[in-house]
This record gives sequence, structure tokens and C-alpha cells, in this order.
Amino acid sequence: MEVSRRDFMHICAIFGIGMATISSAAPRGAAQISLKDIFSFKDTGNFTLLHMCDLHAHLKPLFWREPSTLISAPNLVGTPGFLCGDAFAKHYGLEPSSLDAYFDTHIDFESLAKKFGKMGGVAHIKTVLDHVRKTRGADNVLFLDSGDTWQGTGVALKSNGEAIVKAQNYLGVDVMVGHWEFTYGKKRVKELIGMLDAKFISQNIIGDDSFSDEFEELIFEPYTIEERGGAKIGIIGQSFPFTSTANPKEFTQGWSFGLRLESLQEYVNELKDEHKVDCVVLLSHDGFSVDQEVARKVQGIDFILSGHTHDPSPMPIVIDGTVIVIAGSHGKYIGRLDIDAKNGKVNNYEYKLIPIASNIIPADPAGVKLVDELYAPYAAEMSEVLGKTKNILYKRDTFFSTFDQLINDAILDEMKCDISFTPGYRWGTTVLAGENILMDNVYEMCGITYPNVYTFELEGNKIAKLLEDIADNVFNENPLYQQGGDMSRLGGATYDITVGNPNGKRITNLKIGGKNIDLKKIYIVSSWGGNLQNAGSNLQKAKTRAVYDVVRDYIKRKKVVDVSNKGNVKLVDFDCGCPTKGSRSCD
Repeated sequence: MEVSRRDFMHICAIFGIGMATISSAAPRGAAQISLKDIFSFKDTGNFTLLHMCDLHAHLKPLFWREPSTLISAPNLVGTPGFLCGDAFAKHYGLEPSSLDAYFDTHIDFESLAKKFGKMGGVAHIKTVLDHVRKTRGADNVLFLDSGDTWQGTGVALKSNGEAIVKAQNYLGVDVMVGHWEFTYGKKRVKELIGMLDAKFISQNIIGDDSFSDEFEELIFEPYTIEERGGAKIGIIGQSFPFTSTANPKEFTQGWSFGLRLESLQEYVNELKDEHKVDCVVLLSHDGFSVDQEVARKVQGIDFILSGHTHDPSPMPIVIDGTVIVIAGSHGKYIGRLDIDAKNGKVNNYEYKLIPIASNIIPADPAGVKLVDELYAPYAAEMSEVLGKTKNILYKRDTFFSTFDQLINDAILDEMKCDISFTPGYRWGTTVLAGENILMDNVYEMCGITYPNVYTFELEGNKIAKLLEDIADNVFNENPLYQQGGDMSRLGGATYDITVGNPNGKRITNLKIGGKNIDLKKIYIVSSWGGNLQNAGSNLQKAKTRAVYDVVRDYIKRKKVVDVSNKGNVKLVDFDCGCPTKGSRSCD
């Protein structure tokens, strides 16, 4: 909707906020972005879906740098879900040095960070939600959460997820699905759901323990039917289908996960034919590329609200009549989807990603108070300054990131191993060059419920095969076989990769400690965040230690960390980290 100045001032009066703009310290000639610009939207239809995904427990504003390398199989590279940098900016028509370019790409990130400030924060998200609910009518709005919400920060880990559920209740989440949520374990997940005001749904989690009452039964309700704006909205839940392989099985032993496209089709038909809903929504944590395949294989889904892969997508994708949207990660965006649906049919829709620019959007005072209260029990530890960083510490990229390299440097230093493995998780944080590194930042990179670093022996041929298997997961040409995550990050090793080669033939020139890998040699390996230690032998139990403690102590010893942005992986078949579709280079 186009908001007049008078209407906008009325909105400001309602929420007790002023005409906030970016800091006057912005460079001369920089476009001034106002709250009015952020709220501007063309109201459409009879109800609104608000969407959040992959918050990863970030209750406070943060810096989050998008990847400078985002590579997939040649048939997928440069398509939505595998776009970054210049390719992303060109595809979506972003203006250089704009707020959108800052939120969506790595380009000039540090200078734009100083111009626009931090992103996200639940108190700032709440201001946006309140605005939409006020202007559209609260009875016409649903707030949906695609999961990866309860895990990713120190306050989440220390409170065993409870702090984040309290934040969800404050925001007014209506329906959610999950993935990392399950790493708290089945018992705790059910306890947290009991505290949650929202409905937790999933059609693709079934009991597989023949000695349990849940055997072959759905663990959660598969869908919910909600009424908003006079419309019946059928919402089907799809939690991450590879949870039991991507994360340790013990957390969900007795529960079976999968895509389950046949049952998904049955629920779509049931909602349309028996319940006569006006709109079918899949609330998903499949991942953006996987959900594009789901849209090709399952008929009758009107909208897929995706999650898991952290993609910001300023424009929807439409495949065989199904509209697919995704809302970034870490609280950077709230997706707004206005829908006109009645008499069993969707007639129109309007979509926008609303950037949660925390220097522009005022914080809701109740949210500030809540976050302070949630952090209070852990404030002394979280606010401890461990050291400084000489260069930017960022997380996201296909092969390498400086924060992951810092973790590997810490592991190599303490464990005295030949090679270290850090998982290619997509969540984390960004610390700007010259800034202090807080313990809170370390938890933002390592805060999981299975944090131990294990040190053991592994033969060279097993290391080489492991890397090939990881590469086949990340670069499989069929998105349905990509189980999520980027390549594992290596410390003490380098290699070349030809992404387009067949399985088992992608990785060459693998070196450990600067020497060609000896396939028959026994190496000392340290790893965390997975099950690699189970493949090794002679576990050095005395060295086992939580990764966040290892990293904390390393930063304290160094006082100033200096991690180079030069990666340890050479990409053979692409000469650009953000190629366009059909190209091996940046156009």
C-alpha cells in the first residue's frame, strides 16, 4: 500500500515511534531510507501471511554477511537458491550500495554495515508485525515460522530452548515446523511445544519403533485449518526430511523422517476435497531448491513458505501454479504475503520481503525488556570480551569462511592434530574488522547440544572418501539428494574441486600439512558437530572438550586474531564464486 504522510504519522503515533531514518553519519548522497519505505506495501486480498524462517535463536540485532561463493551442480548454479553477489544483484535488479544490496549480498559489506547498521532483533521484528496486524486487522493475519528457531545462540543453549519459545510467544507465532529444534531431544521438544502458544505441525515424521505406542503413527498433527479474512486456509507442516541423518540419530531415535511426497499429496487432496479450503499452504523446512522440486511433483499446493537454506528471495518463484517464497535467515527479514482467496480458489497475491533494519525500525520496548530478562542469567558470560579480530569474521560460503577457519585454527592449536573438520553449518554471525569478539559470538558459531571436539586416528583413504561423500551431498545435481549444509571446512589441509565431475571424482590435489595425502597413512584427526569419530580409531578421550571452550581459550591466548580471507579450496571448473546461470564466470 502507498502510505500518505498523514497516515504514516498516524501509524507512528499508534506505535509511539518517530520518523526514523538511517544515521546522519551516512555518506553524502546516500539514499535516505525511512520507516515509510520499509512499511510501504500494496494491500491485496482478504488475509495476510507473515513468514519467518531460520531465526537460529538470534533475539538481538546482528551483522550477517551473505556468501561470496555459492556453488552447486552445474545444472543448478546461478538459479534461485544458488545466487550470490553480483549474480544475485543482477537477477533481482538491486541498486548498488542500497539497503537491499547490503541485506542480500556480500558486496561492500563492511562499508555498508557502517552505513546501515545491524539487522534483525525480535524487538524490531515485533514493531513490523504490530504494524501489519494494525493495518490489516489482527483477525486477518497469520504468522508462520518455518523452523530452525530454537537453536543457534548461547541463550538458547543455556536455557535449553525455553528463552526462544518465550520470544516466539511474544512475537505471536501461530504455526511452526522444525529441524534443529529436534537436537534438544524428543522429550525436551515435547516440553517446549507444551510451552509454545503456536501449533507445531509435521506430516513427515512417523514413529518407527515397533515397541512404542507411536509406531507407524504421526508424531504431530499433519496440518491445521485456520480461518482469516473469511477464508479457510489449510496449512501442512513439513519438517526437515533429513533430520535423522544430518544430526545424531539419538536425538530422534524412534522417529522416522522423510520427504513423504505421497502422503503430502494425500493431505493436499484432503484439504481441498473434504475440507473445502480456499488456499493450501505448505509450511516447509525442506530447503529452497528442494521445495522447487516438491512443487513439480505435488499438485494443488498454492503457496510454499520455505526454509532451511537461508536464501533471501525478493521475488516469489512460481512452478506449475505453486508460489514459493523464502525469508532469509537470522531475523533479517519478515516475509509478507497478502492473498485474495475465496470459493476454493486463489485469485491474487502480493509479496514483499520486509528488511528488519534495526537502525531504522524502532524497537518495541516490551521486546527490549524481554530480551534483557532472557539474557540476564547469562549476561556476564555472554558479554565477556575474549579478544579482537584484525579482519572480518564471517560464516557463510560454500567452501570456506573466516569464522570457521578461526575454529579450525583453535582446534589445531589445542589438539595438535594433522587435520581438523568443522561442519558446514549455515548459521552463525559476523564480526566486523577491528571489533571485539564476545563469548556470545563464539556461542553463535558453536552453540549446539553435541559440541565435543573428538581427536582420533583415521586412514588417508577414509579421509579422501569422506570428502567425496560430502561433496556428493552438497553438489548433487538432484536437489532431492542434497541434505543441506555447505562443504565441511578443513584445517591443516587444501584441495582442488571440480564440482561438475561425477561422484567420487570431484576432489584432487588433496594435501595435509602441505604434503600430498598418503592414502595408507594414519592421520590424527579432530572433528566436532558430527559422527566422524565413529569412523576412526584410538579416540584420545582425555582431549575431548566442548568446541566453544576450545575457541574461547584460543582467542584469549591470541588476544588479536588475524584470519586471512584466502581460502584453502581451489575451484577448478568455475572462475567466479557467484556465477550466473549457464556460465562458469561472473558476467
